[in-house]
Amino acid sequence: MDAPKILIGIGGGIAAYKVCEVVSTLAKSGAAVRVVLTDGAQQFVTPLTFATLARHAAYTDADFWQPSHGRPLHIELGEWADVMLIAPLTANTLGKLAYGLADNLLTNTVLASTCPVLLAPAMNTDMWEQPSVQRNWRLVQEDSRFHTAGPGAGRLACDRLGAGRMAEPPDLVAQLESLRHTQGQRDLAGKQVLINTGGTREFLDPVRFIGNPSTGKMGLALAQAAQHRGATVTLVHGPMSADLLKLDAGDRRIAVTSAAEMHQVMLQELPTADWILLSAAVADVQPATTYPHKLPKADLPAALPLVPAPDIAADLGQRKQPSQRLIGFAAQTGDIVTPAVEKLERKRLDAIVANPIDLPDSGFGSDHNQAVFLDKTGRKRAIAPCSKLLMAHRLYDFVQSIE
Repeated sequence: MDAPKILIGIGGGIAAYKVCEVVSTLAKSGAAVRVVLTDGAQQFVTPLTFATLARHAAYTDADFWQPSHGRPLHIELGEWADVMLIAPLTANTLGKLAYGLADNLLTNTVLASTCPVLLAPAMNTDMWEQPSVQRNWRLVQEDSRFHTAGPGAGRLACDRLGAGRMAEPPDLVAQLESLRHTQGQRDLAGKQVLINTGGTREFLDPVRFIGNPSTGKMGLALAQAAQHRGATVTLVHGPMSADLLKLDAGDRRIAVTSAAEMHQVMLQELPTADWILLSAAVADVQPATTYPHKLPKADLPAALPLVPAPDIAADLGQRKQPSQRLIGFAAQTGDIVTPAVEKLERKRLDAIVANPIDLPDSGFGSDHNQAVFLDKTGRKRAIAPCSKLLMAHRLYDFVQSIE
């Protein structure tokens, strides 16, 4: 695919500094980034800062009002962009968007474009909760072009605790990637998606366990992609890092530790799910005996007796209804397809993702992945290396075509 063309409009708020990370991340990923600053934004971050981070000149109203030597700047920018972000979205710019007003480069560019626009508001809690601001917020959401990120709640720059905090940069970057793929289509609206992710831990004693290197990144990407496409997502996850758990992924989260706990929760949640995606790295075995106290080193068994852990995929496959879609994952080395096909059939899955864990920048812990999708009808689709979020979207495209 061609490099994404992303236009970022910066509003006049202290949260403008956080958009520096968004611009830098996008530019480093290979995206073509253009930045438009309002007059207010320049009071917080300079055009030179964004020009340096974007590897391209940043635009201001001074550029807008200069004589044109070609097509008008707002027309050029509006037609150029694949997707647009406005962050921080101020109450002033929100009001203009709600009523189709245009008196600066940014708002004129919005009206001269047709691409999806992601809005990330940020303001003081009392400002955000004003009836007029909330009315404008509802109005912009009636326009299918506009998509929303946040605001969240927390400590604001004014030391107020409450709503109005701008969405975090990693979440904005993820939503922009999703918008480019979907072009704003919310084709999973109304669906309940149940996802498990992360590794499980099977404890021998309070400090020793059988585990694996799974970080849960693939499941988080699946949750983000489903949310961005309109689904309601329940995410059941094993132990994960605090940084990953900060990501906006999943409308409801249920934390578990062991395979038995994950098995119980997944069975409980199954009846209300439309799609179930099993990306967790669940233990196959567990210690036959779990000790309530730490075993002295001298007392550790020379051979550790093991018993099978619950088979979540097989039990869900036995219980799922014809209208439900059950998608498994098979992390493999060497030949990834043959064992995946066997697992697909044995566990009564509708589709499976076979992904290699022995190739560079793929599998456990990586931000990227590659795979072969297979379904119960024999269809097979190879997915070249890409971000895990893009792989999630391609998987949803694949699952929607299952008959």
